[in-house]
Amino acid sequence: MQVTETLNTGLKREIKVKVPAGDMEARLVKRLTDAKDKVRINGFRPGKVPMQHLRKMYGKSFMAEVVNEVLSNSARDILSERGEKAAMQPEIKMTEDEKEAEKILSGNADFEFDLAYEVIPAIEIKDFSDIKVTRPVYDVPDTEVDEQVQRVAESARSYEPKEGKAADGDRVTIDYLGKLNGEAFDGGAGQDQPLVLGSKEFIPGFEDQLVGLKAGEEKVITVTFPENYSAPHLAGREATFDVTVKAVEKPGKLEINDETAKSLGLESLDRLKEIVRSQIESQFGSITRQKVKRQLLDQLDKSYQFEAPSNLVEAEFSNIWQTVNRDLELAGRTFEDEETTEEEARAEYQRLAERRVRLGLVLAEIGEKAGVQVSDDEVQRALFETVRRYPPAQQQQVFEMYRSNPNALATLRAPIFEEKVVDDLLGKISVTDKKVSKDELTADDEDEEAPAKPAKKAAAKKADKAEKPEDDAEPKKKAPAKKKAAKDGE
Repeated sequence: MQVTETLNTGLKREIKVKVPAGDMEARLVKRLTDAKDKVRINGFRPGKVPMQHLRKMYGKSFMAEVVNEVLSNSARDILSERGEKAAMQPEIKMTEDEKEAEKILSGNADFEFDLAYEVIPAIEIKDFSDIKVTRPVYDVPDTEVDEQVQRVAESARSYEPKEGKAADGDRVTIDYLGKLNGEAFDGGAGQDQPLVLGSKEFIPGFEDQLVGLKAGEEKVITVTFPENYSAPHLAGREATFDVTVKAVEKPGKLEINDETAKSLGLESLDRLKEIVRSQIESQFGSITRQKVKRQLLDQLDKSYQFEAPSNLVEAEFSNIWQTVNRDLELAGRTFEDEETTEEEARAEYQRLAERRVRLGLVLAEIGEKAGVQVSDDEVQRALFETVRRYPPAQQQQVFEMYRSNPNALATLRAPIFEEKVVDDLLGKISVTDKKVSKDELTADDEDEEAPAKPAKKAAAKKADKAEKPEDDAEPKKKAPAKKKAAKDGE
């Protein structure tokens, strides 16, 4: 096999490969010889099939296998010999002329093809001692835990029938039918729906108009869906709801004690508080983690400035751009609505894509040198967690898709690897804890890793949509999470 470099510019490489017809013939003869004792052909005893006859019957198909073998092995072998790592699978270019291809398969012509790829640049890992980050720490006070416990305990509150008008804090049971311009819309109906007035479970203005109604009464209420509502066809639009109040109940006394905790499936009030505190601390801990990681990545970004492989950047940009445009479309907005232009947005997201690719390569190199590994068990747990997000009917199909697709599994392994590399780095750099208030911790930072200007509002809409997995059109603002602490704690 003759290998000739035809391009070496920046990170781009092109290699011309020529496998002489004699070498291809030798590989074919080996395959035919191996097959001679295995094939069964009528009229010939096993192992007695003449080579010429065998070649006539299987020569081209075997030579096609030889061609595929050369193609699949050559890129790996050439990169290994050159001491290079390709950023993506090398592109293979070969003749598309049928006559030329026929000569190759017949063993009458050299097999020539070209490899085109970009290399991953050599990255020299620098000393980490100069990297310093501040870890913001918020100590959750007992009062905040108690407030959350009270909200959780609301799910155990009893209600009893009430004569007269519904007041704030009462629970009503309603049927409703939503309409746009007098026409009912999909997903806008509900029956026997319990609703605590003042809970803000439904969109603004809905609950207020039910105050003062009695069981058996009907009312048409008018509301305007929020601009960032998860269903784009309803966002910002005025709608009416035909509401029938079927029952009115007043709240019983709310007691927060061991019995309340037991009604939630826990052994004691202390256990309930423990679970609630753990959840709150976990939520704030995630924010702390992201802020520390952001500081770390910002400093790595400044320390490692090099040309990133363009094909990786293009792939990353494509993913970002598709997400941004999808979010804008779902929100029914344009780049102009986000106070930018498509050209400005493209430039900014291009910069973001380059940063992400460059930092990804840096973290990969750091992790490799540090011996960071992702176990099969960790990938398996990530797979199960991913599958759980799909409807039950789709879970087996999704599971099989990941298990049969190495590239799909790699998308689960990559973020685990990155977080483990970050953990490794946090053990080597200077980390100083700083006590902060909740407002300080939750204040937005200029996040280089998040979508930039044009996506800020779209991201808010996406977050709102995440509260509500389905694009239904019922008047709920978000699903209540009163029992979440008790359920998650088990």
